Amino acid sequence: MLSKFVYPMKKGENSPKIYYTIGEVSRMLGVTQSTLRFWEKEFEGIKPYRNKKGNRFYHPEDVELLRLIHYLLKEKRYTIPGAREYIRLNKKQGMRDMEIAAVLRQVKEFLIQLRDSI
Repeated sequence: MLSKFVYPMKKGENSPKIYYTIGEVSRMLGVTQSTLRFWEKEFEGIKPYRNKKGNRFYHPEDVELLRLIHYLLKEKRYTIPGAREYIRLNKKQGMRDMEIAAVLRQVKEFLIQLRDSI
């Protein structure tokens, strides 16, 4: 889960961050900040911490759920109601499938680079 994915860390930091800003999460996922705010309203379980100014700070668990939502909506082409239902029924399976897909993409990239270098 979290240990298998590298999150941006500051220089000299040994562990993932405790909180991620909305800007950091939007860059990680390649979506706009307004998309993240929309997903907060549409999906249960995303509850970012907000400071007194109202800035959102996402826990790593929130980021993982957002990654799953992104995977279902953008890669698997689910509708929002379909993704919501899938997460409700198969969240663990979805996380596993997402991890497998990420590993397969990395293997594919490596093989393409290997082929091109020959």
